[in-house]
Amino acid sequence: MYKNKKVGVVGVIITIIILIFIVIFSNGESNNSFFENIASNLVMPIQNGLTYLKNKISGNNTFFTDINNLKEENAKLKQANSELEQSLRELENIKTQNETLKEYLGLTEKYGEYKTIPGYVINKDISNYSKIIVISIGKRDGVEEQMTVIADKGLVGHVVSVTDTTAKVQTIIDTASSVSCSMSTTKDSIVCKGTLDDKSLLKAMYIPTEANIIQGDSIETSGLGGIYPKGIHIGTVQKVTNTRNTTDRYALVETAVDFEKLDTVLVINTK
Repeated sequence: MYKNKKVGVVGVIITIIILIFIVIFSNGESNNSFFENIASNLVMPIQNGLTYLKNKISGNNTFFTDINNLKEENAKLKQANSELEQSLRELENIKTQNETLKEYLGLTEKYGEYKTIPGYVINKDISNYSKIIVISIGKRDGVEEQMTVIADKGLVGHVVSVTDTTAKVQTIIDTASSVSCSMSTTKDSIVCKGTLDDKSLLKAMYIPTEANIIQGDSIETSGLGGIYPKGIHIGTVQKVTNTRNTTDRYALVETAVDFEKLDTVLVINTK
């Protein structure tokens, strides 16, 4: 009985409070604002916090998702880049091989009168005193000592030593080299030797006193001396130097072959 009375009293009190609030809300704009402000001050921070937390969680999820996507894309791009680099290397190799084959074909056509062995330069020793190159062919390919070596533009030198797979070539710009030559215009015989000063100049000596040698004259092998066949282009006269004694005059001959860029050669097989 006592409990029922107590519950009834509490119910009445709650009802009265609710009625008071209804009256206040319905009668006063200012009071309405007051309670709205209270509700706003209590509720809004909670609402803002929940919203922030939601956005934060949502943003983090997106961030981690983006990171995973970027990792996958980066891995795919690296793989694609590696494949492209490999393709480029293969294309470069094919291009180099094609260029080498074209050079060989051009050399073979140009020097079709000779039986030749194709090769390429694998080492260079182009110093002031020694101007030697090593080529990729040797005894197994039929190369022997004293054989003439040529390139697209003209004479390179001759073989001085051979292994089974390589050959050492003394170039015409070596200071120890001496080539018997002739001038294309007058057919006078001269001798061209390598110089210390330049990697592309020869010194033409023993010029006959009656020979009219001028700048621009073409110089080629004379066929004398027992090493080089006749008619292989050597270079052109760059400068003629006259001396008091006409027998001592000389000329500088610029080689047709660029030894700094020399790559492909042919060895003339005289056997």
